[in-house]
Amino acid sequence: MTLLDDAPVADGAGDAATGMPEQPKRKVRGLTRPEWAEYAIALVAGISLALLLRTLLDWDDVMGSAIIAGIAFIGVHYLIVRERTSPDVALDKVVTTMMWTVGAVIVAMLLWMLSYVAVRGMKLLNWTFLTSDLSTTGSLEEGGGALHAIIGTAEQVAIATIVVVPVAVLTAVYLHELKGRLAGLIRFVVDSLSGVPSIVAGLLIFTVWPGYAGIKASAALAILTLPIVTRASEEILRTVPDSLREASLALGAPQWKVVLRVVLPTARTGLATATILGVARMAGETAPALYTAFGSASVNLNPLNGAQSSLPLFVWDLIRVPDQRQNDRAWAGALVLVVIVLVLFATARWLSARADKKLGRR
Repeated sequence: MTLLDDAPVADGAGDAATGMPEQPKRKVRGLTRPEWAEYAIALVAGISLALLLRTLLDWDDVMGSAIIAGIAFIGVHYLIVRERTSPDVALDKVVTTMMWTVGAVIVAMLLWMLSYVAVRGMKLLNWTFLTSDLSTTGSLEEGGGALHAIIGTAEQVAIATIVVVPVAVLTAVYLHELKGRLAGLIRFVVDSLSGVPSIVAGLLIFTVWPGYAGIKASAALAILTLPIVTRASEEILRTVPDSLREASLALGAPQWKVVLRVVLPTARTGLATATILGVARMAGETAPALYTAFGSASVNLNPLNGAQSSLPLFVWDLIRVPDQRQNDRAWAGALVLVVIVLVLFATARWLSARADKKLGRR
């Protein structure tokens, strides 16, 4: 565990691309022995108080005891540091401790969820699971997999991506580069769409486009993802230095050519990151597929006709069945879905870091 010194430290001369000075950074240092002792005493006091209350009040709630122990730990730590230093230093250390604690709890919960899904999903995850469907497999039989769901997810997400990306990027260009008279109205619509529940998008498509097909699930996914990719793309365009636009305009280039030849090529890595984040969002949506794709036990290569499955729908259908074999298949499908999403997020992070390095940002 580390703490931050109060003195800001400047790192480098500034941003090479924009010429703006970098923000001061606080130097990271390790804990001293007195600080370790303060944390140890506060931790023991918090746990002791929680155990005492559990004994006196006959509590069985582990989560409530943990919350009380955490509150007592923070309070005791503040009092100890205040007596040894000053109230300002004590408050600074308590806030820092809370930030580290929250971060550690979030990471621990994420690792626990991933580990749990991995342990449950590895029981049936094999080559047969990835290359077969459920059309000829009963609930108690060996074999049977999620090939139909994997193909359905790939087709539905691909169709939605083909529709969303051009529209989202063009909308972001209009909002940030052109700033037309309808920019305020369009931004309001985009913000409103970002708050639409996923099941409402599915119901909307089901109402105006009755029947079941993979392309109808793609339409619902496009409605959900369009505001996400649009807002992310607009933020990416904001990172392009204005000096590049001004230099191009000074050389006599029209605005459309500046956007096409300068702005978009500079921001293409960031736009790819926004697209991947949108794809990751689409891959995990279940509610829209309930009313549009409906689900199927066999492979349907035609997204234009007939019910089609997807990985989230595959997991939803099988986890509700009172049969352990089907539940194991659901967990295996969940593991495949988690791996796909993690790969997409890792790719997005790598592309984002690459874009920052190209623009000279740390």
